Amino acid sequence: MSHQFSKNIIAGCGIGLRLDHFDEIEKTRPDIPWFEVLSDNYVLEGTSQRDYLNKIRKDYPVTFHGVGLSIGSTEPLNQNYLKRLKKLKDEVQPAWISDHLCWTSAHGIVTHDLIPLPYTKNVVKHIVDRILQVQDYLGEQLVIENVSSYLQFKTTEMSEWEFINEVTHQSDCRLLLDVNNIYVSAQNHNFDAEDYLFAMPAKRVAEIHLAGYEDRGTHLLDTHSRPVTKPVWELFEKAVKHVGDVPVLIEWDNDIPSLDRVIKESSKAKSIQQQVLSESI
Repeated sequence: MSHQFSKNIIAGCGIGLRLDHFDEIEKTRPDIPWFEVLSDNYVLEGTSQRDYLNKIRKDYPVTFHGVGLSIGSTEPLNQNYLKRLKKLKDEVQPAWISDHLCWTSAHGIVTHDLIPLPYTKNVVKHIVDRILQVQDYLGEQLVIENVSSYLQFKTTEMSEWEFINEVTHQSDCRLLLDVNNIYVSAQNHNFDAEDYLFAMPAKRVAEIHLAGYEDRGTHLLDTHSRPVTKPVWELFEKAVKHVGDVPVLIEWDNDIPSLDRVIKESSKAKSIQQQVLSESI
């Protein structure tokens, strides 16, 4: 079944909606174009978080971003989670719903980690089938994010970028292009980040993510606990040249600073994006 995708009113550089900033946002109503909501934190009805989200939604457009689909798992899709997600979607009306190209649960245990997949034709088929199920249930295209990784599988048959192209094409889903994750994985696995970036299907990109990582010496760790680094900003410039004018989001989930600091990071992203776009006219 084919589903319509619409950016509806989402534009510019947004930030993630975080508990640490609730009070200040409610009091000051800052000039932020949109918020990304961690949907898993709001799927339960009757909570104070849900009430707050409905208040915010009156003044700001939002998107949903989750980890609960576990789209790569071999277990059946969690129908209870999907039911709650759809009810939240119908209530809040986000611009789109995104999740990750990975698995997060097995044998009834939720890991809360984004565990990568072996890149094979069989896994492509498995993922595509599950994305199609989700899209039919939600009645719209799903947006899938590339994740950072710290291991590789011996059974892999193709590159990650070839895998992503196959999944997005066969399922007709959209792509959340995480530039930080590309850089982290490139450094961890010793490949060229630009090869990955420029292989991405530009017309399918709905959104770009930016975040900060930690350098652990032996590897980079995607912690969302730091400012965006210089090499990721540089890769972001190339990403804008490749995909054009799409919404951008700053993720900052750990060691969360002040709201002003996150907005400053968002403003830097906006400035870079506008500069690149103006040069391409």
